[in-house]
Amino acid sequence: MNDRQVDQALVERAQKGEQRAFETLVSKYQRRLTRLLSRFIRDEHEVNDVAQEAFIKAYRALPGFRGESAFYTWLYRIAINTAKNYLSMSGRRPLLSGDVANEDGESLDIAEQIPDWHTPEADLLNREIISTVEHAVSKLPEDLRRAVTLREMEGLSYEEIAEVMECPIGTVRSRIFRAREVIAKELRPLLDTSENQRW
Repeated sequence: MNDRQVDQALVERAQKGEQRAFETLVSKYQRRLTRLLSRFIRDEHEVNDVAQEAFIKAYRALPGFRGESAFYTWLYRIAINTAKNYLSMSGRRPLLSGDVANEDGESLDIAEQIPDWHTPEADLLNREIISTVEHAVSKLPEDLRRAVTLREMEGLSYEEIAEVMECPIGTVRSRIFRAREVIAKELRPLLDTSENQRW
C-alpha cells in the first residue's frame, strides 16, 4: 500500500464516522501544514490558528472528498485558501520567513551556488542570497509567487501544483519559468551568473 492509498483508506474510515482515522491524518500532516503556512504568515500563534481552521474546514468538507487528487493536495488547497482569506481579512500580503528558508538550507535550488566553507564571507553571501530571493519573490504577482513557492520551497510536483492552483500544467510551468527569470535577474550581481543562466 502506498502513501496515497493509506490516506485514502483513512479518509474512507473517517467518512464513515471514525474520528480516530481523521485524527491520524491530522497527526500525519500537522507539522507539514504548519511549515507550509509559516511561509506565508510570520506569527507562530496565527500559523497554528490558521492550520487548525484549515483542518476544521477539511473535516467539514470530508464527505465531499472523492479521492480524485491525493488527500494532502486537497488539504493543501484548503490551507492555502484559508491563509489567503486570513491575510486578506487582516489586510496583509503573504510573506516568506527567513527562518524557514534557512531551515530548508537550499532556498530556490541555489545551494550549489553558495560556497560550502564556513567563513564570515560565505555566511554573509548566504544571507544576502536568501534576502535577495525573498525580496524578489515578495515582489512577484501572486500567481507566480504561489507557483514558485509551491515548487521550490514545498517540493510539490507540477501536477500537484496544477491541482492546488486549479489550472493546467502548462500554465504552472509558464508561471514557474517566469518567476525563476525574475529571481535569476535579481541574483546575477551576487552570483556573477550570465544572462542565460537562471542559477
